[in-house]
Amino acid sequence: MTVEVLDGVQAQVGRFTVRRVLPRRPLRTVGAWCFADHMGPAEVTETAGLDVGPHPHTGLQTVTWLMDGEALHKDSLGSEQLIRPGQLNLMTAGRGVVHAEEATGTYRGTLHGVQLWVAQPDAERAGEPAFEHHAALPVVEGSAATATVLAGDFAGTVSPARFTTGLLGVDAVVRPGVWAFGLRPDFEHAVVALEGEVLVDGVVARPGQIAPLPAGRDELRIDARQPARILLLGGTPFPEKLFMWWNFVARSADEVSGFYADWRDRGERFGDVASVLGRIDAPVPPWEPIRERPAPTV
Repeated sequence: MTVEVLDGVQAQVGRFTVRRVLPRRPLRTVGAWCFADHMGPAEVTETAGLDVGPHPHTGLQTVTWLMDGEALHKDSLGSEQLIRPGQLNLMTAGRGVVHAEEATGTYRGTLHGVQLWVAQPDAERAGEPAFEHHAALPVVEGSAATATVLAGDFAGTVSPARFTTGLLGVDAVVRPGVWAFGLRPDFEHAVVALEGEVLVDGVVARPGQIAPLPAGRDELRIDARQPARILLLGGTPFPEKLFMWWNFVARSADEVSGFYADWRDRGERFGDVASVLGRIDAPVPPWEPIRERPAPTV
């Protein structure tokens, strides 16, 4: 089967224009991975970074991975964590959490990274929120690529980050030549091009594109004509139907309406974040009554 490469779309996150490669209309999830933004590279200063003010999440885990630069994470659990390249922030939303991404107060330079969401299964998604920071992740060094294991098990090397579904996440710096490696055939996979151009089974993928690979494959071949960088995602097909809207991962519009109302009304579900940035208001869900929507300006 020929690999199909899908274009991401541009979206605005804080001050950054990002390339959103997941979800796409023909590709809603890759295993439990349900969202992927490729942000930067872009310049930040000591006082102007991602600048994403306090906003809520439910039913997911956020994975933040930087390839260049620094950012400051704050959340309603009281976490305040600087993240640098080679480090990973993993926040579990469960029934509800709030976080912000700020400038560090000290770093000036380039910021480049990815933020990913992992959908939590029914058994976990109403649980307590949590946060963990991993100052170092395992690296698999080969002749064709250097691969950092963000999630799961790759080439016998296991990430310390804790997930509740079968999952794989690998950031690979690929040298010119051919890199071939084994895949779990029970996993779906996808390749996200981050830097440079690669051939995925002979099909070109460029930054801002994703190449999905259905379950059943046991090997993948990456051909780089120049130095490149890719993100490999994988996981067991997610068995539950998701309803995603704004920052909420749920199962129905009714659930999202409840989360939206809790955030709008400052309910007990969501806590506060000690952030210098302003709280982000949720847009009105399109299925909510007309009275919820602001009056048009004349």
